[in-house]
Amino acid sequence: MASRTAASPTPDVGGTGRREDGTDADLTIAIPALNEADNLTHLLPRLKAVLAGLECRYEIIIVDGGSRDSTASVATSHGARLVQQTKRGYGDAIREAIKWAEGEYVLTLDADLSHDPSFIPSMWAHRDSAALVIASRYVDGGSARMPRVRYLLSRILNLAFSRLLSLPFRDLSSGFRLYKTAVVRGLELASDDFDVNQEILVKVVAGGWPVVEVPFSYEPRENGSSKARLLKFARSYLSTLGRMWRFRNSIQAADYDERAARSWLLPQRLWQQARYRIITELARGSGRKLDVGCGSSAILRDTADCVGLDLARRKLRYMSRYGKPMVEGTIFALPFQDASFDVLICSEVIEHIPEGLGPFHELRRVLKPGGFLILGTPDYGRDLWRVIEWAYERLVPGGYAVEHITHYSRETLSNLVRSLGFHIESVSYVFGCELILSLRKE
Repeated sequence: MASRTAASPTPDVGGTGRREDGTDADLTIAIPALNEADNLTHLLPRLKAVLAGLECRYEIIIVDGGSRDSTASVATSHGARLVQQTKRGYGDAIREAIKWAEGEYVLTLDADLSHDPSFIPSMWAHRDSAALVIASRYVDGGSARMPRVRYLLSRILNLAFSRLLSLPFRDLSSGFRLYKTAVVRGLELASDDFDVNQEILVKVVAGGWPVVEVPFSYEPRENGSSKARLLKFARSYLSTLGRMWRFRNSIQAADYDERAARSWLLPQRLWQQARYRIITELARGSGRKLDVGCGSSAILRDTADCVGLDLARRKLRYMSRYGKPMVEGTIFALPFQDASFDVLICSEVIEHIPEGLGPFHELRRVLKPGGFLILGTPDYGRDLWRVIEWAYERLVPGGYAVEHITHYSRETLSNLVRSLGFHIESVSYVFGCELILSLRKE
């Protein structure tokens, strides 16, 4: 466990008064440092001058990775709070910073003066629009002055992570960041080196939280030498890339369903697009609609007058960016009054829940008389589906296939819905395997 240096004086906290939530700061500035006394002597006064203009309560934390110079005394003499790392590495420094931060937001920056404190107000201005604000060297308006080889390696690294992980960001490795503390404090972080920045970004995105890049001009360090070591750096990044690729392509990602429609796996992409065409055509027309178990499907995004319901809060959070009404709830107890909707969409849901009539009664209850239920599920009566599911489990090991616990065939599902008072209006198939029924409530 990290500990505050016993000899540290009471740290400075800018501003006046306590916050309404009882915390002591709006903003925590966290600076990982290893033998950075000379740079901190210049950085800390500049930093405090900038923070004084933000009109917020702040604190400064120096996360010391075992310095042998006067880093500790310089930090405390300028009113910063000192946290000692018990493990080595930048990744552990960031974990300790998040752990000890008392601010609603935590901003990380390097101690070597490559991150200009005067840019902090630009990041702070975006705090209400994103859970993570990145000072980006590589978006339009940003720049990076560094040795040519290092610049080239940085661009290749960021391009590789961006493309392979399907992330729409340019500067994934920037350590100059502003976080919503409660968001990052809930993340499980395993990276020990600078690759922790990519891990945090991936997991923030997976949680459905918005991320913003703000153009920033990077300057090289003024004193001392970089702590990055090329071989160690490369090994850690490759390891993290592999872990994050598996995580990014699992159902833990809030945008899993939406991204599947653009998948690099051609069969998956064509399958998603075929399902989209069938269901959106069936759901066309006037009337209030509900997508039960909506996930991050483009079906919800593009269906007019449609409410999305899901149990996964991260997916609701992600889909809220499209301006759709989103409700957290379960198919076992839909949080709506009787006869609330003209059309219900329930695609790829019933195979994930235990067999039973309860969910079907709930779907019927909230549907108006004469309304339509669009019900989709794999047809386990077809051998082709079993072959496809076997292959899918191996190509996308973190996907949905392993969660299919109830297996319906066309015959068993048709008999079930008829017994509940539904009339089968039409039967469609996605590539001859995924059954989609259009049902009218009689």
